[in-house]
Amino acid sequence: MTSKTKALIASVTGSLLLFAFISHLIGFSQLQSMLLIIATIIAGIPIIRKAIQSLRMKAFSIELLVSIAIIGALFIGEYVESAIVSFLFLFGAYLEAKTLEKTRSSLKSLIDLSPQVATVLQNEEKVVLPIDEVKEGNHVLIQSGEKVAVDGIVVSGTAFINEAAITGESTPVHKETDDTVFSGTILDHGYIEVIAEKVGDDTTFAKIIELVEEAQESKTRTEKFLERFANIYTPAIVLLSILVFIFTRNIEFTLTFLVIACPGALVISAPVSIVAGIGNGAKNGVLIKGGETIEKLAKINTVVFDKTGTLTQGQPTVIDIKAFAMNEEKLLQMVAEAETISEHHLGQTIVQEAKQRNLPLINKPDQAEIIKGNGIQALISGRQLVVGNRKLMKEKGISIKGPMESYALKMEKQGNTAILVAIDGKLAGIISIADKIRADAKETIKKLKGAGIKQVYMLTGDNRHTAEQVATKLGIDHAMAELLPEEKVAIIRELKEKGLQVAMAGDGINDAPAIATADIGLAMGGTGTDVSMETADIVLMADKLAQFAHAYSLAKATVRNMKQNTFFAVGTVIFLLIGVLFQKVFLASGMLIHELSVLIVILNAIRLVGYNRNKVNTISRNKEQMQIESL
Repeated sequence: MTSKTKALIASVTGSLLLFAFISHLIGFSQLQSMLLIIATIIAGIPIIRKAIQSLRMKAFSIELLVSIAIIGALFIGEYVESAIVSFLFLFGAYLEAKTLEKTRSSLKSLIDLSPQVATVLQNEEKVVLPIDEVKEGNHVLIQSGEKVAVDGIVVSGTAFINEAAITGESTPVHKETDDTVFSGTILDHGYIEVIAEKVGDDTTFAKIIELVEEAQESKTRTEKFLERFANIYTPAIVLLSILVFIFTRNIEFTLTFLVIACPGALVISAPVSIVAGIGNGAKNGVLIKGGETIEKLAKINTVVFDKTGTLTQGQPTVIDIKAFAMNEEKLLQMVAEAETISEHHLGQTIVQEAKQRNLPLINKPDQAEIIKGNGIQALISGRQLVVGNRKLMKEKGISIKGPMESYALKMEKQGNTAILVAIDGKLAGIISIADKIRADAKETIKKLKGAGIKQVYMLTGDNRHTAEQVATKLGIDHAMAELLPEEKVAIIRELKEKGLQVAMAGDGINDAPAIATADIGLAMGGTGTDVSMETADIVLMADKLAQFAHAYSLAKATVRNMKQNTFFAVGTVIFLLIGVLFQKVFLASGMLIHELSVLIVILNAIRLVGYNRNKVNTISRNKEQMQIESL
């Protein structure tokens, strides 16, 4: 039954109750009884029908208890009670449905942002197509005020785009040629042309909606327990009511007991909080993959960070090249040619530096081998290159002594990553790469500790000196350097074996094994990468660490909200039962209090929808402004 149908039936029943009250005042008792019976039948039929449907599915529902109470009140001639109980229950169900919609408002607002059409260039003509007909490779045109309909690459024009649907950040982002745009975002002003790379259900925006829908439908351990409890509790109340009648022979007292014992508020106490919490995360660019994730995150007491791309900006740049045996640009060219096969961010940084210097990368690497976590080796123009860290050089028997050692050490102590280059078995140069610490990293770690995190670790494949410098600047408790991916996994397992609840934050690609091993895996998903969205339990879509602090505080607030709701629901039932025993609470008043308790539980959960949002966004904006001003 839809909300509109419930509203119509409740309004009709309410009107009949009003006329019945007027009939009572003017002394028309027969008309009053007739109106009350009609009101009971109109409001009671949907309740009884739902109770029968549940029984057919071998389930004891709250509607069953109320149906028994309604029929029993009619049987003993308590028409006022039967009409008021049926009206209050149906009206309460309508109000619950309407208020529950607010807890799902974040998902609804996302769905409302889904593009319906796109303007596509076909045979030099502009054609408006339904979104389902847009294909990969289509040339899509987007102008001011329009929604971006695809994930793709800008091939022409410039624009400012509001990416709040993806990242939670409402500040428009400048886009130009070769930049990536996402479906569901809105072009604030400007004009761009985009080649579609992902369309329909494959877009980042569609996947976000799908994941949020799945998350809101998923059940926590608390919810599963409450469902099992209700399946036992409801039939137990029916049996107990029979015993109450046998001992008291008071059917009105028995029916009141039956209604008062309804576990309505208790059953919804957990799911309504979870839905609101996940919705809050979605609005703020924090993709939380389910209620169980929220419960686990709230228990976390240890956080492990990757360094590059997580604590640092993930935009490394070459700051110095030291060549010992050849021209500096020749060294850079050879290393860049070898690194063209590497997917590692440092290797790609070297390739980009060579391209910026317009160095020709014409020689393809032969016998190339990527040595995971250490570097790369390859033949370039017949010469054997080994590019990587100290560990790799040691394994290959390449000596690092004298001025070379001093120079490498100097660059590392300045917080840089020193990439060692050996040619034909001898050290030929050092390429120094720097990556700035994120502007919000220190504040985020401080907030996490303030919210209850006991220990913060940093695990990195970078050198010890750089790791120690970053750890000191950010107030990190433990820094471990020169680690392979499998060594990071081993450390996380060791922490878990000590009884710690561990969250691992990484870039979602290189750290995927460690993220999967932790109790909670968190990925910096600024570009909405498929890997980060699939691997991690939580994805920070705006690629801002401040969102991590928000996610952790939100999880604790959500679990706290669940406990408040559960305590209130149980307390209300106990209070009402005491009132029944002392004959202070009766059938109609008991139902009124019961429905009010359900609404209070929902309204309490709705507070989570707006939890801390403005504060977190202000922090993010302030940090961005500080970073801009420092440039």
